[in-house]
Amino acid sequence: MRTLGSGDILFILLALRWTLLLSLAAFVGGSLGGLLVALMRSGTIKALRWIAFGYIKLFQGTPLLMQLFLAFFIPGIFGFNVDPWGAAALGLSLHASAFLGEIWRGAIETVPKGQWEASAALGLRYWRQMRLIVLPQALRVAIPPTVGFLVQLIKATSLASIIGFVEITRAAQVINNAVFQPFTIFGLVGLAYFVICWPLSAYSKRMEQRLALARR
Repeated sequence: MRTLGSGDILFILLALRWTLLLSLAAFVGGSLGGLLVALMRSGTIKALRWIAFGYIKLFQGTPLLMQLFLAFFIPGIFGFNVDPWGAAALGLSLHASAFLGEIWRGAIETVPKGQWEASAALGLRYWRQMRLIVLPQALRVAIPPTVGFLVQLIKATSLASIIGFVEITRAAQVINNAVFQPFTIFGLVGLAYFVICWPLSAYSKRMEQRLALARR
């Protein structure tokens, strides 16, 4: 055992950048997949609706930890070597796309039916209806729950340590194994997560209040 030094604290804080980068990669990947899932769920093709429904239920109904394990080990079965960064980004992106897809599907369905009928009467096809009429209105409704899910996604990146990805939680484990000061080390990690997540949570709450006032 040795004492906790400034270099150890710096190592933990520098690992925070990987937490943020992984969160960004997962959110971007999840947003692209989530938009596709939302459009499939709210579309007119029954087969696509059922595929999207099954996808959502699969990822919402299984533990994220298991999804990360599968994202890390399954490519190796087919001869593809995936490093912990790629596996974590893939697993979290697939996980996020299921949840964001359902959030955004709900936001799309809040658009009044009359808006759909009016745009159809103007001769707009489905994709132009979405792009010009529906999505701009759904965006305002979708922002609060999307930001709320982003907070959960940032905290979920800590699970990536189980497949060997060194983000802030894994860095804290490494240092704690050497100095055994869990209260200090994981207290610092908790503080770092709070500093990141609390402003986002406050913003989400404020947006929900503004939306509630706008509906009165």
